[in-house]
Amino acid sequence: MSTRIKVMIVDDSAVVRQTVRTLLEREPDIEVIGAASDPVFAISHMQRQWPDVIVLDIEMPRMDGLTFLKKIMTERPTPVVICSSLAETGAAATMQALSSGAFTIITKPKMGVKQFLEDSTNDVVQAVRSAARANMARLGARGAAPFAPRPRLDADAMIPAGLGSGSNMVRTTERIVAIGTSTGGTQALEAVLTRLPATSPGIVIVQHMPERFTAMFAERLDGLCAIEVREAKDGDRVMPGRALIAPGGRHMMLARNGAQYKVEVRDGPLINRHRPSVDVLFRSCAKFAGKNAVGVIMTGMGDDGARGLKEMHDAGSSTIAEDESSCVVFGMPKEAIRLGGVDRVVPLSQIPDLILSLAG
Repeated sequence: MSTRIKVMIVDDSAVVRQTVRTLLEREPDIEVIGAASDPVFAISHMQRQWPDVIVLDIEMPRMDGLTFLKKIMTERPTPVVICSSLAETGAAATMQALSSGAFTIITKPKMGVKQFLEDSTNDVVQAVRSAARANMARLGARGAAPFAPRPRLDADAMIPAGLGSGSNMVRTTERIVAIGTSTGGTQALEAVLTRLPATSPGIVIVQHMPERFTAMFAERLDGLCAIEVREAKDGDRVMPGRALIAPGGRHMMLARNGAQYKVEVRDGPLINRHRPSVDVLFRSCAKFAGKNAVGVIMTGMGDDGARGLKEMHDAGSSTIAEDESSCVVFGMPKEAIRLGGVDRVVPLSQIPDLILSLAG
């Protein structure tokens, strides 16, 4: 019996279908079982042989990708990798795809798609492999973060290693909660933030997302939550009742001015193949908040944030990891646990109350 990952490609562009098929079929563990120009053709093919992973465009004739995604997640939940343009007009649809249960998103340009996909072969292949291993019991009800692996640098490229000065580590009345998440994180964050009261301590968040998405994501959460949720701007104060989400394409770091905290939003290299990076945020919290902080790492591929959470732990912060049973992908929390940087491992449903308890 074949153990290869069976993939169905659904895209109205013949160039995209052929390019994705070619790059996937180079991999011995992946089998492309079909490629369709729209979901209607795809459904007909999939009734004969069901794929392990679907690579799906959003804008297509006869049935759009969002409608198809919702149909799949309702009738037979299957990991779906969205391959979509980052055009401004498509951003809202892409956010809907995340909230409807898409596993991850690979962004493609309007022009030069064939060359882009060829240059991004490793990204596409890793996305398909990770999707095939997804926890579908969780994915069917939760969205996912865009996927953008790149050459690795660590947090040293943004913040020098080592703890902050003694004055930075003194306890204050201000408490900080730092949250890092990736694949599966959009709905995980919604589950946590919507259960926090308006009196919650200040929150800083890195969710792996590209540009244009984080502002829309923050706006959506702001309409659902008792706390204020917004995309962070350089110099924004971290204060009770407010959650700041790092903007896509830029790093966010905690800074301190006396007894008050603010964020710095900076350009910089990709850290752990991401910008924003969880490790950058967590290291800054270790340096400037220490015992005043609670660190939370949730569902996500890879290991971004694991070392930073260990630094927070060593600086006296309370630290939490989402457990495997509730994660879409148990990558980031698993690595943080392995490094010894986690005080408590709990399911997603317990994280809001635990944050409030630990933050006092």
